[in-house]
Amino acid sequence: MDKDEVVVRQALFTDVRGIYTLIRGNTDMLVPRSMSDVVQHIDRFLVAECGGELVGAIAYEFLPEIGDAERTSVELQSVCVKEAWRNRGIGQMLVRKQIERLLPLKPYQLVVLTFAEKFFEKLGFHAVPKQTMMHKLYMGCINCTKHESPFTCPEVAMVMPIEDRQSSSEGRR
Repeated sequence: MDKDEVVVRQALFTDVRGIYTLIRGNTDMLVPRSMSDVVQHIDRFLVAECGGELVGAIAYEFLPEIGDAERTSVELQSVCVKEAWRNRGIGQMLVRKQIERLLPLKPYQLVVLTFAEKFFEKLGFHAVPKQTMMHKLYMGCINCTKHESPFTCPEVAMVMPIEDRQSSSEGRR
């Protein structure tokens, strides 16, 4: 591996402190996570690494639809890249690799709550009213201490319907 080559890989327990530090350094843009939360969900994290340095991370969370398992959404979470490494395509690499990893599960859609609307638009997401994500808002945003209500939070709700991606990727095979 070239020392300047960025590699996206499954996170390991040895990455926990680095992931935690990376997220903690971006609390203006990300929901904070405890170290124990990172440990408990390490299997859902991918990391970007260059020359042994952890430079980015991404995780996911399942958002089951009550009464309709086939409409389960997956939220992409904790998408972050170290500031010195931004604008090099690492965030896109992380998101694409996570999507590739999730497609075989056939989720209904991918969702994000983000301040980086243009970044996610380039990857195929589109903005939706937050009211379409009530389960996500209840499960994830109800405990947020940054805003009085999820509806006063300036993050943009975005989705990527998966059947569109699966149809187009199946057509390319």
